[in-house]
Amino acid sequence: MKRTLPGLLAALLVSTAAPAFANDSVKALQADAKQWGQQLGNYAGQRYSELNAINKDNVGKMQVAWTFSTGVLRGHEGSPLVVGDIMYVHTPFPNMVYALNLADEGKIMWRYVPEQNADVIGVMCCDTVYRGLAFADDTIYLHQADTKLVALDAKTGAEKWSVVNGDPAKGETNTATVTVVNDKVIVGISGGEYGVRGHLTAYSTKDGSLVWRAYSTGPDDEMLVDPEKTMVLGKPIGKDSSLNSWEGDQWQIGGGTTWGWTTYDPETNLIYYGTGNPSTWNPSQRPGDNKWSMTIMARDADTGMAAWFYQKTPHDEWDFDGVNENILADIEIDGQMRKVLVNFDRNGFAYTLDRVTGELLVAEKFDPQVNWATHVEMDKNSDQYGRPQVVAEYSTAQNGEDTNTTGICPAALGSKDQQPAAFSPKTNLFYVPTNHVCMDYEPFRVSYAAGQPYVGATLSMFPAPNSHGGMGNFIAWDAAKGEIKWSLPEQFSVWSGALATAGDIVFYGTLEGYLKAVDSETGKELYRFKTPSGIIGNVFTYEHGGKQYVGVLSGIGGWAGIGLAAGLTNPNDGLGAVGGYAALSDYTALGGQLTVFKLPD
Repeated sequence: MKRTLPGLLAALLVSTAAPAFANDSVKALQADAKQWGQQLGNYAGQRYSELNAINKDNVGKMQVAWTFSTGVLRGHEGSPLVVGDIMYVHTPFPNMVYALNLADEGKIMWRYVPEQNADVIGVMCCDTVYRGLAFADDTIYLHQADTKLVALDAKTGAEKWSVVNGDPAKGETNTATVTVVNDKVIVGISGGEYGVRGHLTAYSTKDGSLVWRAYSTGPDDEMLVDPEKTMVLGKPIGKDSSLNSWEGDQWQIGGGTTWGWTTYDPETNLIYYGTGNPSTWNPSQRPGDNKWSMTIMARDADTGMAAWFYQKTPHDEWDFDGVNENILADIEIDGQMRKVLVNFDRNGFAYTLDRVTGELLVAEKFDPQVNWATHVEMDKNSDQYGRPQVVAEYSTAQNGEDTNTTGICPAALGSKDQQPAAFSPKTNLFYVPTNHVCMDYEPFRVSYAAGQPYVGATLSMFPAPNSHGGMGNFIAWDAAKGEIKWSLPEQFSVWSGALATAGDIVFYGTLEGYLKAVDSETGKELYRFKTPSGIIGNVFTYEHGGKQYVGVLSGIGGWAGIGLAAGLTNPNDGLGAVGGYAALSDYTALGGQLTVFKLPD
C-alpha cells in the first residue's frame, strides 16, 4: 500500500495556492508543529504531530518537567492549547481559564472565572466536564456549561463579546469545545437526557451575532436540508424525511444533541459532526427511525446547508449516542486513493465513508464482543443497505417496556465514547481508546417535563464476559480493511484522547492515572507514569525553547468516573456507570492537575 501524507493535511500546509478556508491564525497554527492550537490538532481531527524529538528510541527516558493544579476536583476532559509562549488551560465547571506564560516559568498571566448559576450542575448528564477552548485571531473562545459563549482577548483575558446559546432551565447545557471556521464559531448543545432538540449553530467571530442554526430533527427548512440535493447513501433525502420518521410532534423533544466534535475539509468547505441519541431512552415511546438522531452530518460551513447524512443507528434502542469525532484522511481502499471520513461509533461499528459524497465504504465491529447487531448491510441493492441488522435477543424495543434485556454489548457508554482517536499518516493506522463493557437495559414509560430528566430506562454495566476481564482496550485500526491490527487490554475503559507523533509513538492515558507511550507499529509499551488522578483528558504535545513537551490533564470523572466525581454509591446511579466502575476508587482519587513531560536535559 502506498504510504503518503494525506492530501487534506498537505493542503493545510500550502499558503498561497490553497483556498481561503479559515482565518490566517488558524492556518498558521496548523502549519506549525511547535504549537497545539486546536483540541483535535487540526481541522481533520487527526491528533497527529510532526514533532519527533521524543521518539520510540528515547521516550523511555521521559520525565516530569512541571505540573499545574487547576483548583477544581471534577472530570478534566480536553487539553490545554499552546500558542507561542502562552498555554491556555481550562477546567470543568465553573469553566475557569488560565493563561500561563511558558517563557516565565508558567506564571499566570491572567485568569477568567465565569459567573454561572450552580444549578446548571443538576442538569448536566454525566459530570461537569468541558472539552476545551478554541483559539483564533488573538481570541480565546469559551463555551460555558450554562451555554454562554464568550470571546476573550487572548493577551489580557478581557471579554470581547458573549452570547447565550441555550436555556439550562430546559436542560440545555454545554460540555463540548467549539470550532472556528472562516469567520464563524461553530457550537453544539447538550441535553439529550432532558428532551432537548439538538442543533448546531454558527456565530460571527466579529460580534457573536447568529449566522445560521441547523436543527437535528424537524421540518426541512429548520434542519437546513434540501430534499432534492441533500443525500443519504447516494439518494436524495426526500421531503419531510425527519417529520415522517417520528410519531406526532415527538421530534420537538427528540434529542439528537450535538455535544461531540466538529471537523472540517477546506477543499469542500464541509464541516462534519454527529448527532446524539433520540429522546426518550424508551424506544417504545418513539416508533420510527427517529431521523436525524444518531447521524453523521456534512454541511456547508458558510451556509449550514446539508450536503449529506448517514444515520448509523436508526431507532436507537440502547443510547448509542452518535456524536463521536469524524476523522478525515486520504487512504487507499481497493487500490484507489479515497478521501475518507472515519468514525468509531458508540454502537461498536467503525465506519469509513467517502467524505465528499457520503458513500459507505466500510462498516465493521471494532470490538469483537459487540452483539446487538450481526453486521451492517453493505449490499446497495438491499432495502436494508447501510442499516445494522439487529439481533432480537438484544433488542430493547422488541422485548418491550418493563423487560430487562440482559447481556447487551456494548453498554450505553459505547465501545467508544467521545474520547478522540488519532491517525498517523506514517502508518495509515487509527489509534482508538475503547470501552469493553456490556449492560442490562430495562426501558420504562416516562413523561416529559422541561428541565426534568427524560430518560426512561434503568441500566447496569459490567465487563464484557468471556474476555480478558478488563473494561477497555487500546487498539490500532486499519480503516481500509476494517480490521484490528493490534489490541492492548486495559483494566478499565480507556477514556483519554490519543496522540500519534512522527516519533513512531502513540500516547494515551488510563482511568487509573497512567500516561502511556506505545510503539505505533507494534503496540509495545515503551513508557508509563502514574499521574495524581485518573486521566480522561486528551494528550497533547508542543515545542518550546527548542524542546518537545508532552502534556495531559488528569482528574477522574466523566461518565465512567461519575461515581468518584460526584460521590455516588448506588450502582444504578450515573445512568448505570457507578456500579460498573466501582473498583476505580481502589486505584485513584479526585484531582485536577496538568502534568507536562520532557526528555532529560
